[in-house]
Amino acid sequence: MQGLVVKNTGSWYTVKTDDGQLVDCKIRGNLRIRDIRSTNPIAVGDRVEFSSAADGSAVIHEICDRKNYIIRRSSNLSKFSQILAANLDLTALVVTVNYPETSSVFIDRFLATAEAYRVPACIIINKSDRYNVAELEYAKSLKKLYEIIGYPVFLVSALHPETLDELQQFLAGKITLISGNSGVGKSTIISQLIPESTIRVGVISEYHNRGMHTTTFSEMFTLPGGGGIIDTPGIKGFGTIDMSEIEVGHFFREIFEFSRKCRFNNCTHTHEPGCAVLEALENHYISQSRYQSYLSILEDSKNEKYR
Repeated sequence: MQGLVVKNTGSWYTVKTDDGQLVDCKIRGNLRIRDIRSTNPIAVGDRVEFSSAADGSAVIHEICDRKNYIIRRSSNLSKFSQILAANLDLTALVVTVNYPETSSVFIDRFLATAEAYRVPACIIINKSDRYNVAELEYAKSLKKLYEIIGYPVFLVSALHPETLDELQQFLAGKITLISGNSGVGKSTIISQLIPESTIRVGVISEYHNRGMHTTTFSEMFTLPGGGGIIDTPGIKGFGTIDMSEIEVGHFFREIFEFSRKCRFNNCTHTHEPGCAVLEALENHYISQSRYQSYLSILEDSKNEKYR
């Protein structure tokens, strides 16, 4: 039998069959080690083949071909990866400029990974109702920065559903992974978009200004207008996977565009003469924050480190 993985608890996978049945499955042992250096060889969004045993249990024995997936380096097993979701139409990164603060490096690492794995991306800046004048201006400047690069950006407050109308229309009919740091309001946004979802909503630690984990596993919820949202546990860092020094610039849209005019084909955009990227940076066509994020990933590729 075939079906769609709609929930992953780490021990069990819930598979939705084509006729709508939900079947809890485990995976066949040899599937774990078949050339997959991942903490989770199967992800929500995968189509799989499974079989049922006489005792009522079910086992996944094959993963169908994926059209794409998005991946990050596992924080506790640096040589392994974590597949966040598969077969996506879109990935949406929820960020906040405060309560808690999302770093620009985190945003850019996420976007670079989406580019590397050919998954369209958008940004959702949440908690607009909480920001003071300076924070709101910064949120608007972030929105402008990423829209100029070519990413759709939505400035919303999950506590005010009317601010989500444009986002809801944009997500309709798409399978979307929603990700972000703990505490940025992913669960609240999903509960507004899908009122019947049973998702838990957490609180912010006032002392640390950090979110507390509420989602402990990945799960897909069906959108009223068609499509689905995949919710994942909040993540603290975003380690990139298998990006060579020469490739990193390809995953920053504006850097890649200017790099076409560089004197050398293997330019790293750090010191070379005739570097069009450095010239664009000096002339403010490339933002300093984006360039610093580029350098941080470049450092990863040199030292094979995770941060």
